[in-house]
Amino acid sequence: MKHEALQPGEPERPGALLARVRQAVIWRSGSQIVAQAVAWGATFMVIRLLDPADYGLFAMTQVVLVFLNLMNGYGIASALIRAEQVSRLELRQVFGMLLLLNLGLGLAQFAAAPWIAAYYRQDAVAALLRVQALLYIATPFIALAHAILSRRMDFKRPAQVRLLSALAGAGTALGCALAGFGVWTLVAAPMAIFYVEAIGMTWAARSLMWPSFRFRGSGGLFGYGAAMMLAQFFWFLQSQADVLIAGRVVDPHSLGIYTTALFLTQIIASKFVPPLNEVAFAAYSRVQGQSDVMQGAFLKTVRLIMLVAMPAYMGLAVTAGPLVATMLGEKWLETAAIVPILALAMPLLTLQILFAPATNALGKPGISLRASMAGGVVLPAAFLIGVHYGIAGLAWGWLGGMALVLAFTAMQSLPAIGVRARDVVLAVAPGVLASLAMAGIVIAVDGMLPTLPPAERLVLLIGAGAASYAALLFLFARSVVNDAWSLIRTAAPA
Repeated sequence: MKHEALQPGEPERPGALLARVRQAVIWRSGSQIVAQAVAWGATFMVIRLLDPADYGLFAMTQVVLVFLNLMNGYGIASALIRAEQVSRLELRQVFGMLLLLNLGLGLAQFAAAPWIAAYYRQDAVAALLRVQALLYIATPFIALAHAILSRRMDFKRPAQVRLLSALAGAGTALGCALAGFGVWTLVAAPMAIFYVEAIGMTWAARSLMWPSFRFRGSGGLFGYGAAMMLAQFFWFLQSQADVLIAGRVVDPHSLGIYTTALFLTQIIASKFVPPLNEVAFAAYSRVQGQSDVMQGAFLKTVRLIMLVAMPAYMGLAVTAGPLVATMLGEKWLETAAIVPILALAMPLLTLQILFAPATNALGKPGISLRASMAGGVVLPAAFLIGVHYGIAGLAWGWLGGMALVLAFTAMQSLPAIGVRARDVVLAVAPGVLASLAMAGIVIAVDGMLPTLPPAERLVLLIGAGAASYAALLFLFARSVVNDAWSLIRTAAPA
């Protein structure tokens, strides 16, 4: 298959770039909503069929996968996105490095599985890890194709592939759960997702090529990737230290309760914001020399994402009881006590991860590295303290730790981007204030309702929250609503 070098085109007019960004946002976020709706439908059915201990064991293996995936070469592939031009040789070199890295990671995980199981004192972890080592085979194909398509600002075909992979994962999860596979259900579903995505993305990008293992002249790409990998290492410490610490202290059942609460509250930060950050990084890279355009785009991104995220987080906090009873079932009721604490921490996490695409696109990955280092120190310390108070203590560790990490990240990032803290506060104010008022209204309505089945109570509370939030924005922040509607209307496919 023939591949042309990825050369830069003519300088893009701001209006043309804005139109492409809008289209990218619609395809990337829209497809993510559809794909996640499919995945969640299957996930909530599977949760009802499996036990909390299954999720506890799976969480232990995820710590290992997340750690090893820091070295899977995604940072090297990301360097292709912001490079001014990329030759065919560089594509082959990156592909070669991705293959070497991921083959080594798979072998290392397979060999280390018994020692990791001994750390957790759970023999089942070894077998799970050995099968999960097969995931690394798919990663090089996904990473290279993703970089090529992101350079082209083509998010339509990846969106279609991800939807197909979500369907494959959902079908696999349901089939395995109904067949009584237990914890292996949680291994098989990601396997289906990864391999379908690898095949689909490679086809969409036409990225199948012979790798090159001669890396002379590729130091710039690998240097950028190394800096990104180091930042991701500290992100691992920030995001996985809770399970790593708690895995030796609490039983699998309690760990499953905690990680499921974390899953519910991190849905936006882990599932919706990263795809939007992919678009933001590609767009910021195109305008990195136009400071006024960059600053405006950053503030608009912050405002719109927080406008959507804040009511979701506050809604989770005030409806946790009926939501858990309705969506997860009786055996998960302990989760309802943890969800509100974590839901208060997640707006801080969401805002914090919005800074990195802008500073990375400016060619300053050291800023996100320092922010990740801060998180890699502060949050593990918070979890070490919190674990003495059980899984609720871990949740409070998220809240206190993220407040400190967000403050540090903003201090490091804002001068580089060229915006003031006051600008960010004004950008998030409509979503924050309206969401807090909405939460107060929902709490008041909840107190006035008679005894009802959880599902009926949840529907009434969601309705009260949605109506009050929409009314508050319409009355006090109509211009923000108009901006959001304009984005959707302009970007909608003809």
